[in-house]
Amino acid sequence: MKSTTAISLLLFLSLLSPSLSDRCNPNDKKVLLRIKQALNNPYLLASWNPDNDCCDWYNVDCDLTTNRIIALTIFSGNISGQIPAAVGDLPYLQTLIFRKLSNLTGQIPSAISKLSNLKMVRLSWTNLSGPVPSFFSQLKNLTFLDLSFNDLTGSIPSSLSKLTNLDAIHLDRNKLTGPIPNSFGEFTGQVPDLYLSHNQLTGSIPKTLGDLNFTVIDVSRNMLSGDISFMFGSNKTIQIVDFSRNKFQFDLSKVVFPQSLTSLDLNHNKIYGSLPVGLTKLDLQYLNVSYNRLCGHIPTGGKLQGFDQTSYFHNRCLCGAPLPDCK
Repeated sequence: MKSTTAISLLLFLSLLSPSLSDRCNPNDKKVLLRIKQALNNPYLLASWNPDNDCCDWYNVDCDLTTNRIIALTIFSGNISGQIPAAVGDLPYLQTLIFRKLSNLTGQIPSAISKLSNLKMVRLSWTNLSGPVPSFFSQLKNLTFLDLSFNDLTGSIPSSLSKLTNLDAIHLDRNKLTGPIPNSFGEFTGQVPDLYLSHNQLTGSIPKTLGDLNFTVIDVSRNMLSGDISFMFGSNKTIQIVDFSRNKFQFDLSKVVFPQSLTSLDLNHNKIYGSLPVGLTKLDLQYLNVSYNRLCGHIPTGGKLQGFDQTSYFHNRCLCGAPLPDCK
């Protein structure tokens, strides 16, 4: 009888004061409400009602053990303004996403540097501007950094190479200038997939990058120049390469491609020589060497005749299937 009375009393109290049964940490709730206010109380965050447990709100995740906010995911809504500095006051945050928000402007706030538990950062498909902050190098737990499809300017911070747990870094589709840092050949531990395409990068690919085994590297649609043959070799494990639409200039004839290579895009450069016979030994899913200065017979065999002529056309004197016969 006593236990029944006690349970009834607890239920009654929880009805009077919902906060007594909240899982949500009260400090986290206050911070989230500040974030909502800073974003002008958008409809996307309508579930962020102070009378409800914030662990039940949309766009956030609570840790099942600590009940602290570990993920903030604001995606594809009518959000305008800047990323609120208050995001830096969610100390247990592991995932921070502001994505597909075309009216999100301003610079990436330095308050993010306080979030030492961050593993994933996706600030992409917005109108964020200003530099790529060097403070990201302090967030040693980062495994994924995506700042793509923004209006970021300036150079790439060399300090990003200090991140030893990165699986991928996306800085593509911005307005970044200057060279690729030499330090990007000095990643220790994990070697990240590197996406730097659609910027205004200049100079040559640092030789140090040839010392690492990348899996994916995409530097297409920049203004890079020089020799990139050192990025290949029989001992490499690279799978997907896109060096297209730059000013690279080297002899392709003697390049040895690794067996791991499945996608090779070199179109719109100044590459000369002939296609190596070694290409016939690869399980290529994609190949494009068009708009270069290549000559000679397209080697017969493997997957090379399976690609149409657009993979090869607009070279100096390439010939043979799928192009017209050699004379």
